[in-house]
Amino acid sequence: MAVRRQVTAQERAARVAQRLVGRGAAGPEEVTRSLVALHATDPATVFLSVDARLAQPEGSIEAVEEALYGPQAPLVRMLAMRRTMFVVTRDVAPDVYAAAGRPIAANERKKLLAFLAEGGGWDEKWLTAAEEAVEAVLAAGGELSGAELSKRVPQLREQVVVARGKPYEATQNVASRIIRTMAAENRIERRRPAGTWASSQFRWAPARPLEERPPDDARAAVVRAWLGAYGPGTEADLKWWTGWTLTAVRKALAAVGAEQVGLDTGSGPATGYVLPGDTGPQKAPPPAAALLPALDPAPMGWQDRDWFLPQEHRAALFDRTGNVGPTVWWGGEVVGGWGQQADGTVVWRQLADRGAQAAKAVDRAAAELTARLGGVRITPRFRTPLERELASA
Repeated sequence: MAVRRQVTAQERAARVAQRLVGRGAAGPEEVTRSLVALHATDPATVFLSVDARLAQPEGSIEAVEEALYGPQAPLVRMLAMRRTMFVVTRDVAPDVYAAAGRPIAANERKKLLAFLAEGGGWDEKWLTAAEEAVEAVLAAGGELSGAELSKRVPQLREQVVVARGKPYEATQNVASRIIRTMAAENRIERRRPAGTWASSQFRWAPARPLEERPPDDARAAVVRAWLGAYGPGTEADLKWWTGWTLTAVRKALAAVGAEQVGLDTGSGPATGYVLPGDTGPQKAPPPAAALLPALDPAPMGWQDRDWFLPQEHRAALFDRTGNVGPTVWWGGEVVGGWGQQADGTVVWRQLADRGAQAAKAVDRAAAELTARLGGVRITPRFRTPLERELASA
């Protein structure tokens, strides 16, 4: 039996520095493709994740807006892995939808029907009529907000009572639930929001149709992309990132011919996987500083993070449900966290000392990001202890 190669934490960090956190990308589409998908639960994350990786970050906000909302719009938002909102490239979207989005959409529809039946006595026929009305209004032209859609589609103005008779009984509008489910099914899609680029008050438009993909083929394509960006990783890492069953993960790994390597994880030795032929050492690029936003794909790429983010720093950088806050990177490891003061100044705190060169490079990166944000203050949707402390300093 061939002896599998051992990949050290230092080699994994070199891969991260080269593939995930380095500057050099020409535009938002290249950044998104290199990371497989951008976390988009917090709209600002998409913009700042791209900004951190562009060779020429000046004008990054406008470039991302054009990529998301322009006439060509090579990027699209999609509810996918772990029932999380992501931004993916349109050519990857069919695989992501078939592998992760469609099963989630089916579950969302089931929950919506139960919500409508319990709260208002409405059935699937009523819902179908409402959805067809939404599609007709949007097909007539223009991009409309949820409020504008509700003015044109009477069914969206209906309300339901939830938890009837209980102390926490409440009345809810049906509009947001119907619209979100239609988006999950790729019938409508999010377009340019009202307000600033960091707003989540999206307008809606008809979605571009997606090519059909067999689920097994789609899962293999997603795993192939993930291994190319984040490999090596364990079965547990992939199961966590995709939200699939272990059986589905193993089937996809076999389909792509993934090769095994040895890893040292926080819980001891483990089997990792890489793409065929990707077992060799990765030459580390010159170390560079990077300020990545909350929920950035890099720190959220694996379940086990001990090899690039020591356990003793987790309490400062994560919230109680596992969402990562803004992180400071030097090379392929997390060395601190950052936040914004009331006047928009980006400040950071060192958690791991990597010398004067690293500290000066981070200071420069923070000053440059402050200038590019131009006074716009970003508050992460999921706030973490260190970010809160820095923001209030």
